Amino acid sequence: MSSEVSRWLVAVVALALALPLLTGCAVNQGTALASDFEEHWGGTPDVAEVVVHGYNTLPFSGTATGTLVLREGTPPERVGERAEALREYVAREGSVTGRITADDITFTVAADEGRTREVLALWASLRSDARVVDGDVGAATLRGEHRWQARVTVVDADGALAVFDDLLGGGGRHRPPSDPMAVEVVTASGARPGLSIRSELDGRLPTEALAAYEAVVAELPVAGATLRDTGLSITVADPADLDAALALAREAAPGMDPAALHVGAARVG
Repeated sequence: MSSEVSRWLVAVVALALALPLLTGCAVNQGTALASDFEEHWGGTPDVAEVVVHGYNTLPFSGTATGTLVLREGTPPERVGERAEALREYVAREGSVTGRITADDITFTVAADEGRTREVLALWASLRSDARVVDGDVGAATLRGEHRWQARVTVVDADGALAVFDDLLGGGGRHRPPSDPMAVEVVTASGARPGLSIRSELDGRLPTEALAAYEAVVAELPVAGATLRDTGLSITVADPADLDAALALAREAAPGMDPAALHVGAARVG
């Protein structure tokens, strides 16, 4: 074997041995971050469970999401303390998303102190609302700007409309963050009528769909509806009301594309 080949082999072996040490990162960086999160937070007071997910996007590159599930009955002030400690952790780690579940509401902790205070205030207002069954407030990015995404389950359709207005229409019961927030409010399983109403991440509201829905539900029994900026899907309780429902919806929302308005019946025949 030539000396040149020998030197090449030695270099390759040395590189292979050094790879795990480069930049202090494991090959499956997402898995390592998740493991570190679990080890760091396991056994923390008030924490009943630590749920982690690692995402290995590329060799030596990845992210992780860790959720602290707090014990039932953890006082709000302790939730705040855990949120601040988790904020410091994610600010330090950089590639970790930290979340907290308390009183059936899950929220993402931001590295920014002000944003964390705001999402904590929203958590507090949601948990104290008897109309709210559960919820999730996550973070998103649109064109490089921080946004929030909230999904809230409520007891009934009236509650869904009211909570949606509180969060986006200035209803006043809740304290939404100062950053833009997309909101979806849905009724709990078994609620009649069932309702899902959603705004979009870019701020678009289902204004036309909401007007059409309210016009129909004021006059006819409704089994369920889905309201989006892109249109309305509504189910009336009686097939005999199909034509009347369609007419009411079109009159209330003349700007809606007719192709985006779908009316069906819960019972056929």
